[in-house]
Amino acid sequence: MRSTVHEREAVARWHVARPPRPSRTAGVSLAGFGDRSPDPVDLPVIPHPAVTLIVECGGGPLVVSDATGRQQRGSFVAGLAPGAVRMRGENVTCVEVHLSPLVAYAVLGVCPAELDRSVLALEDLWGRDAERLREQLDAAASWDDRFSLTEALLARRSGTGPSVDPEVARAWDRISVSRGRVRVADLAAGVGWSRRRLWSRFRSQIGLAPKHAAMLVRFRHAAHRLTAGGSASRVAAECGYADQSHLHREITAFTGMTPTALAGDPRLAVEDIAWAQHRVDETG
Repeated sequence: MRSTVHEREAVARWHVARPPRPSRTAGVSLAGFGDRSPDPVDLPVIPHPAVTLIVECGGGPLVVSDATGRQQRGSFVAGLAPGAVRMRGENVTCVEVHLSPLVAYAVLGVCPAELDRSVLALEDLWGRDAERLREQLDAAASWDDRFSLTEALLARRSGTGPSVDPEVARAWDRISVSRGRVRVADLAAGVGWSRRRLWSRFRSQIGLAPKHAAMLVRFRHAAHRLTAGGSASRVAAECGYADQSHLHREITAFTGMTPTALAGDPRLAVEDIAWAQHRVDETG
């Protein structure tokens, strides 16, 4: 049974907008967020098995800080598993884009591996296109208009980088479908490659080694189960962790938080609302 407390808190804090139809660009999903609390935003960027773009479109400026204390302002791109990153601001309004790592290179024009699990200013990747999009979103009359403008730019930029190898795509799809519960040796055998070749090609094109990618996908499934009200011991067993301590270690490694703190984080609750239509059913 889902916990509704965190959902009510998320609804009270955020206006969440979703596009009326799926993206025309494969591997792309969008959502819109508007902060309606008088208090400043101070939230972790929780790792996700996608490259994430946050595009400002009104309100106060975003300030993003990483584990080293380095800060940057404005729209940004977060690579896979970026580490302990926080997003701060007031009256924040933004469009968030999730890019499957299978299409991230084609859309961004940079390989996910080059992001090095970091956070970069969107202007550093897109130059004037990033600033023009922010201005257009700020002037847009509705969320539907904002989504259309963002979609148009993504479609225009799609194809600026190469596609991943079919074998890499099949390995990623199997990791996703299995929710991270697959052995690297089985992935390699399934695509007809050696483990070394799979590791090299997967790491260079996706941005993570296959084992770390599986850990990330499993972590996200576990995080959603915790948000839904599951106990740490039950979630650990359901998601394939050796024990509760194993779950605790991986969640701490990805987020710097304990399972209890992660389960109560408002960012996860609002994500459940925003991306529900894009997630695999996790009731099993």
